[in-house]
Amino acid sequence: MDIVGVLAVAFWAMLPAYVPNNAAVLVGGGPPIDGGRTWRGRRLLGDGKTWLGTAGGIAAGAALAGLLNLLQTTVNAAVPAPLPWFTPVAAVTLPAGALLGDIGASFLKRRTGRERGAAFPGLDQLDFVVGSLGLTVLFAPGWFFGTFTLPVLAVVLVITPVLHVGTNLVAYKLSLKSEPW
Repeated sequence: MDIVGVLAVAFWAMLPAYVPNNAAVLVGGGPPIDGGRTWRGRRLLGDGKTWLGTAGGIAAGAALAGLLNLLQTTVNAAVPAPLPWFTPVAAVTLPAGALLGDIGASFLKRRTGRERGAAFPGLDQLDFVVGSLGLTVLFAPGWFFGTFTLPVLAVVLVITPVLHVGTNLVAYKLSLKSEPW
């Protein structure tokens, strides 16, 4: 598979994991997951991690996987590599894992004294990737290893931080975010 094909597979396979955090912000609100609880004087997660946002993010990512499945045959004709079909398990574990990774990062941020929205370079760009891929390899290993070859994984690890920083800068410039990270 050439580099264009690897890029296409990497981006396609990660789309259901790229969408949930944005959808969670749009859908969010309501009670926080941590219920306001603290540990060692700091919130466990903070007000930004809500049950409604998490459910909405998972639903949005799974719905996108379903839409991509509907488009797969048509799009496959235009790219130089076969794009993966999302199994029902992968369609849920990719977005659920992305949000679990983000929740885990919030926990780590609170433990290190960072407030909501504070930058944590590296973690901010890859937390959802680690969560997404980790949950998917656990529950859909056949699909995972058939989709995420070493070249595809390498591309995911390179393009995700670039996409993350770029989209956050655009959202900041459009006043959709209060910080550019």
